[in-house]
Amino acid sequence: MVHPAPKLSGQIRRAIAIVALPLLMGGSAHAQAMLRTPSINIQSRVPSINPNIGRTPTPHLTGGMAVRPVLPNVRYSPNLSSTCSAANRDADGACIDKSASTADGGKGGGKGKTSKTAQRRKDNAAPAGTADLNTFPGEIVAEIDGALSAQQADELARRHRLRRLDSREFPLIGTTIGLFRITDRRSVEAASRDLAADASVRGVQPNYRYRLQDQKPPSAEGDPAQYALAKLRLPEAHSVAQGANVTIAVIDSGVDLKHPEFVDAALDAFDALGSQEGPHVHGTGIVGAIVSHARLMGSAPFARVLAIRAFGVSAKAGGKGPESSSYVILKALDYAAVHGAQIVNMSFAGPQDPLIERAIAAVAAKDVVLVAAAGNAGAKSPPLYPAANPNVIAVSATDAKDQLLPASNRGTYIAIAAPGADIFLPAPDGKYQITSGTSFSAAYVTGVVALILERNAVLKPEKVRAVLAATARDLGTPGRDDLFGAGEADAYAAVQAAAPEPPAAMSATPSEPKPDDATDSVQTRDLRAPPPVSAMATGMATGMATEPSPGGASVRPAQQ
Repeated sequence: MVHPAPKLSGQIRRAIAIVALPLLMGGSAHAQAMLRTPSINIQSRVPSINPNIGRTPTPHLTGGMAVRPVLPNVRYSPNLSSTCSAANRDADGACIDKSASTADGGKGGGKGKTSKTAQRRKDNAAPAGTADLNTFPGEIVAEIDGALSAQQADELARRHRLRRLDSREFPLIGTTIGLFRITDRRSVEAASRDLAADASVRGVQPNYRYRLQDQKPPSAEGDPAQYALAKLRLPEAHSVAQGANVTIAVIDSGVDLKHPEFVDAALDAFDALGSQEGPHVHGTGIVGAIVSHARLMGSAPFARVLAIRAFGVSAKAGGKGPESSSYVILKALDYAAVHGAQIVNMSFAGPQDPLIERAIAAVAAKDVVLVAAAGNAGAKSPPLYPAANPNVIAVSATDAKDQLLPASNRGTYIAIAAPGADIFLPAPDGKYQITSGTSFSAAYVTGVVALILERNAVLKPEKVRAVLAATARDLGTPGRDDLFGAGEADAYAAVQAAAPEPPAAMSATPSEPKPDDATDSVQTRDLRAPPPVSAMATGMATGMATEPSPGGASVRPAQQ
């Protein structure tokens, strides 16, 4: 006798189906699990692809469940960072200008009270949890009433649950700026809105992050030919000018002032950080590209350099190297302007920063020439600053074959190019390095500008830019392009083009010849133990290097 099968309720049938589904899928379910990125609240940079699914399903959040903020990008390797396109990645492949994605696409989960709870958590999240690569977490820069005393500024901070780290008047932009740290778990955005509502505050912004623009760590010490000298025609240019009587501010990391390449060089130092760090390889290399004059030759060996330390290695940097901030860069620019810099070299890059844009405009208004590295974020990078500021000469990097350095930024803001691949430069502790990056291209161009200004000190920044562009050696697509700008800098052609107009003849009567020991009316800056001025002038006119004096000091007006 055959008994009919008992009827199963709907709940029992669904339970059997749920249990049986993994058994039917077998190994394929295991493989899918292997392909899936581990769930650690961070989406993978390279999304997993399941051929059976058209798109990644959005998880369903029930009422009462809020989206947890994801972990920050800063402390994790690129393959664990939040999803972003190539245009939003830095030179190391990490996301920039984009906050981490949430599981529900940033819209919040559930309805009613859930979305309000998510918004409150977003506003009050810990600064470290919402930090991106472009700002310092938990820090705010604010323009405050200059009449406030230090005690009143501290009270202002306490009222808004902040701690004042520093505040001072900046003559460059004619205002008082304060640096504050958030003391609770509010986001920078929430704390900024609160502080901006105070009557004593005129403006608020994040403390933006800046990084030096060297492309790779220095390799082993060596002595390759300085191909950049020939590319820029510096030996020929040095027979005409060497940067004498021109002051250059270099805003960078620490410099080894005792390096043999800098003996007799005119170097002054200012520490905008107030740190105890020693010399750093980047700052030493940048200054070396400009004023080296021993084993190597810089682009303007007689220039005076204000070496301003604004970049330091922080334990919070996450292995990214020296960094600086809006507040410190402002201090550096202010110092450069007050101390008579005619050129400012900025071999660093970061996001567009309203405070620094304002400072750069003020420096440019003083007829100071500003030169910056284009950046090392590659072809897909958005414009980086300060190079993309219209008041700044943005420099891209080339190699020994006149090809663009692959990491070099490009765009309509590129003004000119210079060698920046495998550059031989000084390093701390009397050593040398071979390194690459748009940082060093910018330093070379800074030196060329110093040659131009020695040749003709009355030229305005826009005229200096025009001279560089008109005399550049065209590379790539004929004419101006987004890779090389006007082309590669030509120092010799530039100093010739910058020659001042000859004075009009005042009289037809021939002047009496000068005696042999008469000095010229325009003198170059002496080094520590200079020879007689007439000997220096003769050396510069002939392009020959002067022999060392008995005391060991030497004047090197030309590199043969």
